[in-house]
Amino acid sequence: MTNNRLRDLRTDKDLKQKDVADYLNCSQVAYSHYELGKRDIPTEVLVALAKFYGTTTDYILRLTDNPNK
Repeated sequence: MTNNRLRDLRTDKDLKQKDVADYLNCSQVAYSHYELGKRDIPTEVLVALAKFYGTTTDYILRLTDNPNK
């Protein structure tokens, strides 16, 4: 269910998939696949997303419910 967390992080900041895809330097379709769980998120993308959202990789991966730990 990582995909739901990604979608929630994005929509909480009122961003479109294209906005995040541009930050990651990938296509909107590729990012959409991450959100939908159709494609595994590469480690470097996971780290970039954590930095972008100001949270941890553990939070994105649903290993914790605390976005700051």
